[in-house]
Amino acid sequence: MRTPTFKLNPLASGIAFALGASAVSPVTAQTSDDESVLEEVIVTGVRQSLLESASIKRDSDGVVDAIVAEDIGKFPDTNLAESLQRITGVSIDRSGAGAQVGAEGEGQRVTVRGIGADFNLVLLNGRSMPASSLFPVGTTNGRSFDFSNLASESVRAVEVYKTSMANIPTGGLGATINVVTARPLDIGERSMSLGAKAVHDSSDQDSAWTPEVSGIYSDVFADGTFGVTVSAIYQEREFGYNQAGVFNDWVPSNFLDPGWQGLPPDSTNPPAEGEPFWLPQSVGYGVFDVDRERLNGQLVLQWRPVDELTLTLDYTYAETELQQRGNDLSFWFIQNASGRGVFTDPPVSPLEYSEFATVRDWSTGTSQAGWKTELDSIGFNADWAVRDGLGFALDYHSSQSTSGVASPYGVNSAMGIPALYDITVEANFRNDLPVLGTPTISGLTPADHLFSGAAFRNSLSDMEIEQLDLSGYFDINDRQTLDFGVLLSETNNRTAFGENQYADWGGVGTPEDVPDDLFTVTCLPCNFTNIPGAGDPGFFPEMFMYDFATMAALREQISGAPSRAPDEFTNDLRTKEETTAAYVQWLLNFDMGGMNSNLRLGLRYEKTDVTSSSLTPVPLWIDWVAANEYFITYSGEQDFTTQKGDYDNWLPNIDWSVSVRDDLIVRASYSQTIGRQAWDDIQGGQTLDRLVRQVAGTGSSGDPSLVPLESKNYDLSFEWYYGEGSYASVGYFRKDVENYVAIATRASTPFNLPHPGNGQWFNECAAVTGGDLVLIRECIFETYGDSEYVNVEAGTIRGVPGQDPAATFNLSTPIAQRDVEIDGWEFAFQHLFGDSGFGFSANYTMVDSDIAYDNNSVEDQFAILGLSDSANIVGFYDKNGWIARLAWNWRDEFLANTNPGGIGQPNPTYTEEYQQLDAIVSYTFENGVTLFAEGFNLTDEYSRAVGRNPNMARFVTQTGPRYGLGVRWTY
Repeated sequence: MRTPTFKLNPLASGIAFALGASAVSPVTAQTSDDESVLEEVIVTGVRQSLLESASIKRDSDGVVDAIVAEDIGKFPDTNLAESLQRITGVSIDRSGAGAQVGAEGEGQRVTVRGIGADFNLVLLNGRSMPASSLFPVGTTNGRSFDFSNLASESVRAVEVYKTSMANIPTGGLGATINVVTARPLDIGERSMSLGAKAVHDSSDQDSAWTPEVSGIYSDVFADGTFGVTVSAIYQEREFGYNQAGVFNDWVPSNFLDPGWQGLPPDSTNPPAEGEPFWLPQSVGYGVFDVDRERLNGQLVLQWRPVDELTLTLDYTYAETELQQRGNDLSFWFIQNASGRGVFTDPPVSPLEYSEFATVRDWSTGTSQAGWKTELDSIGFNADWAVRDGLGFALDYHSSQSTSGVASPYGVNSAMGIPALYDITVEANFRNDLPVLGTPTISGLTPADHLFSGAAFRNSLSDMEIEQLDLSGYFDINDRQTLDFGVLLSETNNRTAFGENQYADWGGVGTPEDVPDDLFTVTCLPCNFTNIPGAGDPGFFPEMFMYDFATMAALREQISGAPSRAPDEFTNDLRTKEETTAAYVQWLLNFDMGGMNSNLRLGLRYEKTDVTSSSLTPVPLWIDWVAANEYFITYSGEQDFTTQKGDYDNWLPNIDWSVSVRDDLIVRASYSQTIGRQAWDDIQGGQTLDRLVRQVAGTGSSGDPSLVPLESKNYDLSFEWYYGEGSYASVGYFRKDVENYVAIATRASTPFNLPHPGNGQWFNECAAVTGGDLVLIRECIFETYGDSEYVNVEAGTIRGVPGQDPAATFNLSTPIAQRDVEIDGWEFAFQHLFGDSGFGFSANYTMVDSDIAYDNNSVEDQFAILGLSDSANIVGFYDKNGWIARLAWNWRDEFLANTNPGGIGQPNPTYTEEYQQLDAIVSYTFENGVTLFAEGFNLTDEYSRAVGRNPNMARFVTQTGPRYGLGVRWTY
């Protein structure tokens, strides 16, 4: 694309230079004919960064916001997502709810104008980037890009396109985010920056300081016709997080077996007859320690053999590896209508809850996880100005992102080491922190504990993108330009999962097999001192800390089963998307009643062919392995089922702006955009989840012909630039989105698998024992222990063909039928106090939709995820070598999930409102050396994810402040 030169004022030309953008970037302004103007631009400091960001916003045809580097090698935040949240309409996810593996307490994914991360497109220098991430207990379904994999030191700018253009690749339903890195011929001279920093996370159990080093070097040779830019960043980080909650979800009343489950007999404020209520499945606590290494590097070579031709070859590499160690304590409730309860008003859940059960596991455990993400991208670009007013560009890139195992045990592995007691357990949900206690025991006794169930999981996420983009421009006259182009793209995505699941919940070996010196007792409440509830006198006082490697080796020795994940995957989904696109775009500059106006009309046509293959394992039978746990056993036979689909779209865009006065701009835009569906929604074949419950199992099937989300976008904004770098703006936006997926659930009996929990033996023993599942299992072992379907030693009871009824599975199938209206307001205010060095920027975003989640309903519902208001205030001082910046960010409560797993029932998870305060202070000497100190989460905030009411805690996460001290030299 080429932006007409009549659009550029000298400052805008300088910004194009500062960004160092490539010719294929969708926002790249053409270099001014006056090269001397470019050479005068020096990008340094917060003030200059804000000046350039404001000018990008002002000079754009549509609604565009940007964050610009304060200097070479110096981005405003060390994490790109943390910087993006300073932009109106952008909110970030700090991954505190255990949904995807990654860095806790650090920005990873972004939501823009109420559209979640899976439907926002991320570009690197105008090119679509592959995204890979891991889900801890299954395949990865989303398309979201993890910004924590990219260091910010080599980034020159990040641009957010909230309105679409025909020459931008599709996929950004909410926004397109373009990460811009440096180009040597744009910089035009020798520049370099070297930095070193020591980082301390207060959450780290070892209280270590970890190193970060970075460097970027750019130079030109042969009279400025050849250039090289190379950058490298290496970072280590040691941190931790402590988490409490009802990790396995809340059990709805319609999921309970009325024969033996229900409300406690001693209930205060119980729900009315027939009114739904929810009881905790478990309460648990985890203490995690994480080591992260991040390596980023980029090499750019440019050659301009003649003034009209620029050739660029670039390579980008990013690697992130995490090793996580965890220890936990938990209790699994069985809702057996014992004990007592005090309940909330609707939606009803307990404020206090207790149960008594025989031979129940007071569980401790240990976990280990290790995963690595690697991004490789190589690209070539040729930019040819044939003559004045006519040019062509060719851009090709091949990029791959892979996330997979980096541990000998698997991506995510866990072992239970419980003690079995006849026990009364109490849970208190009145405070932010759920409190678990028991009057049965006062502390932990190592001699009572033995190994039980375990899971060693392996997963893979891999995406490859190969893309060829041919584009051109033609200046019709001084005020009209025509952009055009075609794009060919192929995306191959693979997501896979396999596990060794050992359902030995009755125990493996004996307590005597586990030496007492392998248990280290530590204080449990001490890990949550910052959260209300930690001081409750009923809080159980202790937990164990284990060495995972030692315990894994011992478990393998005792059980004879390998303590590692399998090499083969049981779930394997492979999808190919082949896209052909063509576009044309007309740009017009004209006078309207004496006011300068700009009009952009564009149309993009795109056709996508989808081929999806899914590995379909063949189930043999269902084994009853523990009180409320049934597992499918699969045969060794499995094969891929392949299905195909296709869709095409015509995507118009209109952008109009008028300068009512020199300092006042009005904009109006309309566009149509698409967002591609989740990988599991377009899978070929059917998958049954291995874990089955007594009531029903779960499974899913996809549809490769599922059409993408389609949005009609409307924007209207007013911008007042009343001083240099100072402005106030207000904007209204609306998105009419079609084809959101609704999950249609149908009950089915695939493969006619007999269910041992609903058959003759179960009913006979239930009548004798009164319905206690543990006693029912013991009854079956005693009565039918000699049957081929009962293995007393292994503790399994298999469904009997012809005797037990076929298991029912609730199979979810995606249907693109939901239409949603999202609208909101964006307010932004930036002010620089003359030459005083002081300034601030502030913004507030309001977002709403016509869909709301009914927390009192147990039915499956559709709702928009990630919808929330947000606000930011940044104050700074930048003068005489000193820079001080204080940044406050706030995000209101939002719906994070409507079916988070656990028990397989529809349940919402809300992330409560969160705020964070960050600061940085630096001083730059005349020789280019800068000393700086920074702090993040200075007020030590914690995050909460809850269910249908604030007392239904799901994940309560404490991280802690993070500090850094560093030095940087810039030449």
